[in-house]
Amino acid sequence: MARHGGRTVRDLRRESRSTVLQRLYFDGPMSRLALGSAAGLSSGSVSNVVAELMADGLVEEAGTLGADGGRPRTLVRVTADRGRLVGVDVGETRVRVELFDLSMSELARTERVLPGHGSRSYDVGVVAGHILDGVAEVLGADRADGRAQGRGELLGVGIGVPGIVEHTADGTLVHGQTVGWDAVPLEALLRDSGRLPAHVPLFVENGARTLGQAEMWFGGGRGARNAVVVLFGSGVGACVVTDEVEQGRAVEWGHLTVRVRGRRCRCGARGCLEAYAGAEALLARWREAGGQPPSGADEEAALTALLSAARPGDGGEPDPVAAEVLAETAEYLGAGLADLVNLFQPERVLVGGWAGLQLGPAFLESVRAHTLAHALRHPAGRVGIALGRLGPDAVTVGAAILPLAAFFARGGRRPPVDSPAPAPAWRAAL
Repeated sequence: MARHGGRTVRDLRRESRSTVLQRLYFDGPMSRLALGSAAGLSSGSVSNVVAELMADGLVEEAGTLGADGGRPRTLVRVTADRGRLVGVDVGETRVRVELFDLSMSELARTERVLPGHGSRSYDVGVVAGHILDGVAEVLGADRADGRAQGRGELLGVGIGVPGIVEHTADGTLVHGQTVGWDAVPLEALLRDSGRLPAHVPLFVENGARTLGQAEMWFGGGRGARNAVVVLFGSGVGACVVTDEVEQGRAVEWGHLTVRVRGRRCRCGARGCLEAYAGAEALLARWREAGGQPPSGADEEAALTALLSAARPGDGGEPDPVAAEVLAETAEYLGAGLADLVNLFQPERVLVGGWAGLQLGPAFLESVRAHTLAHALRHPAGRVGIALGRLGPDAVTVGAAILPLAAFFARGGRRPPVDSPAPAPAWRAAL
């Protein structure tokens, strides 16, 4: 096969298909003329690629655009119903599974509650069972929907998990020290169950990284070259995207030491940020200080009670214990964010995760003030700090984007058997 600068004609065609698909995905519907300019392709190349993608069912016509004094131009767009994507969020309180079409519109969802930390709920077999049951449930719901006739195939399953994710030649291993997972072969367990189609791509990544993926494509990180996306849930973690690490990197930010010989962290060390700033530690410190979360409440309900006590909405007096614990948590988080600002000098810091979003804008203002007070003046003067825009489903959205990005990288074609998955494209601005 002919080669051009080390690339074959097939490589060039795949790259052209990938570029056109991604431009249409983020900027469409578009005319072929506008698409050619945006993709850097000749009119002839764009016409050929669009015709090929339409023949594959990946692109469809989407009306016309009037042209002053000329012929109306036909618009084209990615066919949303051409494929299905599954995103899974293995959190520390529940396993959430969602099914999306190519436009990332939610088609079905289900949740399985994980009742307690340190219990058998974190047995990898239990969690794998929840994942497999959830995937089967959302796919079944899609098949049962009469409107889903002629729907697209399942393009992949993405899974966000707590801990360090190691990709090896034999599959993905998860090192989740805080949940008792030591080199857990999650990918192999799911594959060996026989409940996932063998040809369907499977992606396992750190949950903070999938949160970062979602915010970079669709949320507050879009258009940024350098960003830090923070996951604030039961624990805390972060994803860093820079020019040097364009595909994003999960960092175990929660296990940065903020107080020597401090509180014992879930990881076993003392003085970690997570021992002070994660929702689990925040609630534990409230109880130790005399606070009284509702009996039997889960973490989300208990955090709601703490917020109500610290900031009563009826004009009542704030509970000084709850207010002090919340203020101290903001200071710890601010100091931790200042370290990320000093180390990576991001344009933006986005705070997501269920606890971060629940604490909300008022809490963020305090965190922002402490961050700027602890960070060096130059990077602090350039960074914007805000809440994530995608809500509590951001991890599942980001997990589903993993197979979508790989699908685009292949030019919308199925992966060859046993081929390595392409690295996802993290930035929406191509």
